[in-house]
Amino acid sequence: MTRIACLLALLLSLVVASAPARAAPLEAYGKLPLIEAAAVSPSGHAVAMILTNGESRLIVVQDLASNTITTKVTAGSAKVRALRWAGDRHLLVVTSVTAAPMFILNARREWTLAFLLDLQTSKVRQLLRDLENGMNTVFDVPVVREVEGKPVVFAQGVRFVNNRGRLGLYRIDLETAKSREVEGGSEDTVDWLVDANGRPVAQELYDGLKGRWTLKVPDRSGWRETVTVDAPITRPYTVSLGRDGRSVLYAMSDETGFAWREARLDGAPPGAPIADVEGLDPIVDTTDGRLVGHIALVGDDTRYTFFDPADDRAWKAVLKAYAGDAVALRSWSKDRKKIVVIVDSAMAGPAYALIDLNTREGTWLGPEYVDLSPADVAIKEPVRFKARDGLELSGYITRPRGGPANNLPLIVYPHGGPAARDGPGFDWWAQAMASRGYAVLQVNYRGSDGLGEALLQAGFGEWGRKMQTDLSDGVRHLAARGTIDPKRVCIVGASYGGYAALAGATIDRGVYRCAVSVAGISDLRRQISYARSRGGRPAERYWNRFLGVSDEASEEVLETYSPARLADRVEIPVLLIHGKDDSVVPLEQSQIMATALQKAGKPVELVVQKGEDHWLSRGETRLQMLTATMAFVEKHNPPN
Repeated sequence: MTRIACLLALLLSLVVASAPARAAPLEAYGKLPLIEAAAVSPSGHAVAMILTNGESRLIVVQDLASNTITTKVTAGSAKVRALRWAGDRHLLVVTSVTAAPMFILNARREWTLAFLLDLQTSKVRQLLRDLENGMNTVFDVPVVREVEGKPVVFAQGVRFVNNRGRLGLYRIDLETAKSREVEGGSEDTVDWLVDANGRPVAQELYDGLKGRWTLKVPDRSGWRETVTVDAPITRPYTVSLGRDGRSVLYAMSDETGFAWREARLDGAPPGAPIADVEGLDPIVDTTDGRLVGHIALVGDDTRYTFFDPADDRAWKAVLKAYAGDAVALRSWSKDRKKIVVIVDSAMAGPAYALIDLNTREGTWLGPEYVDLSPADVAIKEPVRFKARDGLELSGYITRPRGGPANNLPLIVYPHGGPAARDGPGFDWWAQAMASRGYAVLQVNYRGSDGLGEALLQAGFGEWGRKMQTDLSDGVRHLAARGTIDPKRVCIVGASYGGYAALAGATIDRGVYRCAVSVAGISDLRRQISYARSRGGRPAERYWNRFLGVSDEASEEVLETYSPARLADRVEIPVLLIHGKDDSVVPLEQSQIMATALQKAGKPVELVVQKGEDHWLSRGETRLQMLTATMAFVEKHNPPN
């Protein structure tokens, strides 16, 4: 299979792109990716892409036979979250917006919207805009099924009955985008699953007050409960239809561990659970909802497993074409002959490619970061060490290109979550920091997810404690190897990583010369109260588990591990950056910390980002964050 580049020039002609300079500027890393999403049509005749041009986004459709762009629609500054085909004529475009509907209490959050784009007429229609006593938002990405040989969209939306929201399942007409209710849920309904024919076959319910999860499947008399589980903190969830389409897979933890389990729809005995040891993601056939394989991140390797031998052979052919690079599946045609992938090269960064298995050719669609050359991409290496209590930990170190191998200045960059993980792939933020001459350490500290249940559970009750010292133990490990200079270390993080940065200035002191918190938590009691007001008791229980307090939150613990209550201990400069539209960790958290530091006479800077959410979704504010962060770090911890 060969690599050819025939679409890249066409794409670049649609956007403003500058040639990379001798040393790439921060903008090259901080701007939005050139391609945010790409999907091949069911017939394989075309590929659709979301392209960015500054803050503006374009929806582009490329006809593969003629190699021409047939559709170009401006999406403006809308935050596009997903792109799906609905047959060969329509595209589903899913966006999100930060808003606060006046009629819903504590409703300021990120709401998801979905639109249908008719490629023949270029008309765009919003889904669920016609719900009587309902909302025009969708819950989860709509799915497409073939019903009587025609594509049909099914979306989940909320309608209000006696002022109480109920999640229902709706069928959307592709020509008009009109909605028709298929099934109405109860106040506890949280998800629906439809089969290959568009029939609802699973209803997921959760009683947050009691902490009880229920899976219902249809029978002749309506819906019957097939699984009921007490899950006060981490509830089970539906995964997909089973391999034969006649069962429902759901993910759940019990005394044997975390696994995907099967609830049969046809009365047959369930199959053996699929154990999830290292964090499993499903591969689902988008045309019928069946599980066709799964993805596991095992250590530093992403492994794809396909049940069908033909699918397995096709994927092995793709991997062979890009041997040595990490390859991720993004889309494939109905016959699996045309496949869109992201190829993440350790030497050149991520790029989209289209594979045609009929011709055995690969076509580069374009890079995510068009202004970066291979010389601007630093090498990311795995690192392993033991915490001070003997726990085995892993992570990654990104070293600056062309610099010395030892005695480097270091930025500790903890991930958010905390139940998440850092992986081996390209990280624009880490790469940007490394480009300025710093080594960057990313630790999968205890409490991280996707590396086994034991590591996740080791973080329970260790918020601000061993979860924090795991980071400084990583610093000591690198210092002992001579890789970094322990006197030249700063910490930069976002969300929980932002909390860790503040904890590095107030709790685990003496390690860092400066701290940068982006959307970080500073007052635990206020954050728990905020989370409870939005997510109810389950959200509060989640926080309490990591904090190691009872449902009746211990004031002593919350005081002890809240950086805003410890401002008088700070001995290093602190930079706070926070989006004004953050609905996960409110701006108040950084404002509280800034006020506490100012009252204590400590050095602090606060940057409020207008129009930014929790995820740095805008290129302008991403660059603003990078520029402020690196200016601050270079001032207080010069790289030379």
